[in-house]
Amino acid sequence: MANCAKCGQPVEDGEKFCKSCGAAVGSEENNQQDLGAKIAQLNNTEDTTKDYDNSDIESNKVMAVLAYIGILVLVPILAAKNSKYARFHANQGLVLFIAEIIYNFVSAIIRAVLPLAVVNIILWVISVLFLVLSIIGIVNAATGKAKELPVIGKIRIIK
Repeated sequence: MANCAKCGQPVEDGEKFCKSCGAAVGSEENNQQDLGAKIAQLNNTEDTTKDYDNSDIESNKVMAVLAYIGILVLVPILAAKNSKYARFHANQGLVLFIAEIIYNFVSAIIRAVLPLAVVNIILWVISVLFLVLSIIGIVNAATGKAKELPVIGKIRIIK
């Protein structure tokens, strides 16, 4: 039998939560591993690389990378129309770009209505998540993977 790290009350073996305070039971290392597993699961999206021609991938990696850099998503849309690989990443980048535009519009309204520091911190964290999605997309494109982005990867605008 162990004691709760938060309140010190005894906790039965095998219990996941303290009955007194409700805190999660387990070591900090286990909690960090759980978080790492959840992040890995979130990024465990469909990889359709096998459906693409290797020569198409190799010749259009730069176009695919550009798809994740804001308005530069237009470059692969216009310049690599015939590349299935570039179109896949252009779609991912376009969905991300549209989501960022909507987010910026909504966050401007929220900041005007609720000029609180905590709101700004939350909105900043969301902005960082958009950056993380862009980096994941760039890494996938540069390494020749046709892997969907977490959360928004299933949305199709460009076929």
